[in-house]
Amino acid sequence: MPSAAAPFCLALFQPDIPQNAGTMLRLCACLGLDAALIEPAGFPISDKHFRRAGLDYLDHVDIARHASWRAFEDWRATTGRRLVLLSTSGTTPYVDFAFRPGDIVMVGRESAGAPPETHEAADAVLRVPIRADLRSLNVAVAAAMVLGEALRQTDGFAKGELS
Repeated sequence: MPSAAAPFCLALFQPDIPQNAGTMLRLCACLGLDAALIEPAGFPISDKHFRRAGLDYLDHVDIARHASWRAFEDWRATTGRRLVLLSTSGTTPYVDFAFRPGDIVMVGRESAGAPPETHEAADAVLRVPIRADLRSLNVAVAAAMVLGEALRQTDGFAKGELS
C-alpha cells in the first residue's frame, strides 16, 4: 500500500507523439506528480520535439522509465499502487471514481490506445464523457482533466508547493 504522501503518477504507455508526451510531462512537473514512461516509445526519448514540448520542465519531474509493459508491472507490484486506465472504452466516468493518493493514471498510445493486457491489469478503466458522434479527446487534454479531478478529490491542490 503506498503511503498517503505518495504523489499521483501519470504513466504513458508507449507514447508515439513527442509533443503530447512532452506536454504531459510538463503537466506532471507543474502539478508535482511523478511520471512513468513505458517503452518502446514511437520516438527517441531525447527527440528535440519531445524536449521542446517539455521545455526545461522535464528537469522538475521524477520520470521512471520502464523498458516494457512487463517491467512496468513488476515495478508496480513492488509499490502496491492502483492502476487507473483512461480509455474510450471505459465504463466509469472519471468524475464518478474515488481517487486515492498514489494512484497511477495511465494513458495509451495516441494512435492505438491501450492494449488488452493493460485493460486486464487495471484496477479501474475510466472514460472522459464526450459527444457520442466524436471519437476522443487529445490524450494530454484527457490526462489533464482526470488528474485535475484526482487532485481536487484528494486535496492535492492544497499543498503548500502549489500556488
